[in-house]
Amino acid sequence: MEGMGAHDDHDPDGYGREPTLPEPLPPWSDASDGPGADPRPDGPPPPGGVQRSARVAAQATRGAGRVIARGSGSAFRGARRFTHSGGAGETGLARLLELHAFNTAGDAAVAVALAGTVFFTVPSDEASGQVALFLVLTMLPFAFVAPLIGPFLDRFRRGRRWAIGTTLAMRAFCCLVLAGAVVDESPTFYIAALGCLVSSKAYGVTRASAVPRLLPAELTLVKANSRISLTGTAAGAISAPLAIGAVALGSQWALRYAFVLFVIGTVLAILLPPRVDSSEGEEKIDLTAANGVTGVLAPRGVVNALRCNAGLRVITGFLTIFMAFVLRDPPAVMDWSGNATILLGLVIGAAGVGNTIGVLLGSAAKERAPELIVVAVLILDVAVLAIVSIFLSWGTAMVLGLTAGLTQSLGKLSLDALIQRDVPERVRTSMFARSETLIQLAWVTGGLTGIGLFTIDAGVDTGLRVVAGVVLVWVVFVISRVRRDRLPAAPTA
Repeated sequence: MEGMGAHDDHDPDGYGREPTLPEPLPPWSDASDGPGADPRPDGPPPPGGVQRSARVAAQATRGAGRVIARGSGSAFRGARRFTHSGGAGETGLARLLELHAFNTAGDAAVAVALAGTVFFTVPSDEASGQVALFLVLTMLPFAFVAPLIGPFLDRFRRGRRWAIGTTLAMRAFCCLVLAGAVVDESPTFYIAALGCLVSSKAYGVTRASAVPRLLPAELTLVKANSRISLTGTAAGAISAPLAIGAVALGSQWALRYAFVLFVIGTVLAILLPPRVDSSEGEEKIDLTAANGVTGVLAPRGVVNALRCNAGLRVITGFLTIFMAFVLRDPPAVMDWSGNATILLGLVIGAAGVGNTIGVLLGSAAKERAPELIVVAVLILDVAVLAIVSIFLSWGTAMVLGLTAGLTQSLGKLSLDALIQRDVPERVRTSMFARSETLIQLAWVTGGLTGIGLFTIDAGVDTGLRVVAGVVLVWVVFVISRVRRDRLPAAPTA
């Protein structure tokens, strides 16, 4: 044995050693799947299966990520082609489209946040006073500020980029204030909400005045404004669900999300081409000769189209505010037994669909008789409003939303077509600023009417009939002015 041990010590090949068996593998080893697997059913679960599941999940996640990345890339490239086509990329109109997308997305986020704070968190028996006070405090001051916006832009034409950027920066600041006020229940909530509303309406005026300076030779004003409208609709549709998700964490988070969007929009506004600020060859326009003519007098057809758009915006502003109140607790006549928020979403969605259809129809019309189209859509809007007030239900409410969206967009595009056709280029920018100011003021007037009718507890059918009657009188006035303008001028002696 000693010799054998000595031999082992000097046996490098180990031929003299006893064979050693390999150590048994644990039952959870990968080898346990083989012939020598542990037959005991009560062993621990095989981690090998977990590892394979993890690998499959990782591969699926990577695959989904690649699909989402490709889809996002395709969507981005498609959106870029849409905004940059027709020479828009060369003139800077594409940059205006991009900042308008962030503007509309931010407005949608603010609307969702304020709806969660004001409209749907206040008990129904308290809404009449608190919410009406909120809207009056935010909308009434704009009625006094709006008439000053157009003349202000006429006086300071060289600062349009900064004017657009200021409207976005103001809303970014107000969103931060609102986010804190929502948490602390501070009275600064109303002041910040007023700032958001005034800045949003002022943005519409300043943006409209910039479009003619960035218009490519390949595009008409109608097509350019159609593209702007579609861009805004798409951005709002994408942003609203994200804002709803943020509201689930608290309304302040949706407002912070809006703050980021407005900051990006501010930067894009400042980066607009310098030609936006150019006032070379521009003159001021006067809509009427009542106070004397200091510039170029607007054509009568354009003024009549502006009157039609004012009537359309009164209806839209009224429906936006009044129906938001009514649909918090749908009346029995509407025959709706589901969730009130779903009904509100259906009506808003119908209005969005109508707006898109109107944009497409306006683009396809190719400036065919816009002076007749704008009067026809006003008559259609009033007629549908009157019919729905008699046959009110949740279905007819959706039809009303669809009609309001369609007629508003088609009426605005008809006005744009008339401005391009009849207004000299040297005063076109001023015309856009003045017309947009009056349109925004008409919307606020309709909204205040809705607040007043809701405050006095007017029924939904009564409210619709009142506004239909008021706008019907306006339609008669507009038609009388159109007919008078078509009469040949009396010969002078």
